[in-house]
Amino acid sequence: MGLEYGDFVRALEGERLPAVVVDLDAFDRNVERHLAITRARNLPLRPATKSVRVVSLLRRVLAREGTQGLMCFAVREAEALHARGFDDLFIAYPPRRQADLDALARLTKDGARVTVAIDDAEALRALASTGEAHGVSVRIALCVDMSLRLGGGHVHLGVRRSPLHDVRDVLALVDVATSVRGVELVGLLGYEAQVAGLGDASPFDNRVARAGKAWIRRASMRELGARRAAIVKAVRARGVDLAFVNGGGTGSVDLTDESSGVTEITAGSGFFKPLLFDGYESVFVKSLEPACFFALEVTRRPAPGVVTCFGGGYVASGSAGPDKLPRPFLPRGLDLLSAEGAGEVQTPVAGTASNEIALGAPIIFRHAKAGEIMERFDVVLLLESGRVVERVTTYRGDCFCFA
Repeated sequence: MGLEYGDFVRALEGERLPAVVVDLDAFDRNVERHLAITRARNLPLRPATKSVRVVSLLRRVLAREGTQGLMCFAVREAEALHARGFDDLFIAYPPRRQADLDALARLTKDGARVTVAIDDAEALRALASTGEAHGVSVRIALCVDMSLRLGGGHVHLGVRRSPLHDVRDVLALVDVATSVRGVELVGLLGYEAQVAGLGDASPFDNRVARAGKAWIRRASMRELGARRAAIVKAVRARGVDLAFVNGGGTGSVDLTDESSGVTEITAGSGFFKPLLFDGYESVFVKSLEPACFFALEVTRRPAPGVVTCFGGGYVASGSAGPDKLPRPFLPRGLDLLSAEGAGEVQTPVAGTASNEIALGAPIIFRHAKAGEIMERFDVVLLLESGRVVERVTTYRGDCFCFA
């Protein structure tokens, strides 16, 4: 179903390398696989911009029935997207600088439907004061920690995002939000990161580690499903009319439903299916296809069975480890050298297939994560039926730099 090495060679003939490529056929199929789940549950899909970072592709996803709004990662990003005609923008990471708070108030005053996540009283009051000074009420959502805590809270399994964990924590901030002017509480964010982002079939883990991660995923969904639903019920009982409750993530799309309190699901990485999502037992995640690649030019042949590519040091964020490195994808049978990895200006790869690759030919790689690769390129080549049909700008090509 996917493209083979010869397809890429023909498509990239005459193109300058390195280049980033999106197979639109695979991309569209991946989006539809997400929507098949969310539509069946009558839950809209809110795409995550950080996992795409290409305006053209965001428009392509939002053209599908069953999508609604965007989850953004920065205030300046929301400003830029709104200027390009996007609306219903949810900024999932709390801003603290006054310039960003003023920007949120201005967007609200201009009629933009922008919501921002908040998780503590200090940030909330600062935003409320700014909103009041501008004569508006800025839409806010409370970001709730969905991590799994064991041993009376001594063991924390999940990301460090928010201090709000249980009903009491959330209601305390609800009371602040509903007692001040300048903000309007309209939503909740409950992202199950330790499920969505935790693969239980990583080739870099042993059997015990994979079993442990599978247990964490199951235990977390049971615990957070009940806790998130209880929080939603308690907030609504306070008289707050919640417009949305957001949850999900590519690695938990198939596990998240309305019974856990959510009214919409966010995902995005699965549209590209980067390397990290090869390490999941989920039937849904396994059904996704690699759709985003980068091509490096072979420029040297330092030894039999080894060729060296120009560029390629595109290492993913997160805890350092081999799972954050890109890997050769096509032709098959190639791998990085452990002593060098992926280098800033050169990346050697080894394997018998290298003996058949001509100097100047491309090697096709996959990145460990999704949208991060777009930070390295100004333009992405869009392929349909194995040929370049369009060249569109990435966030970087649009001069967007938000983080």
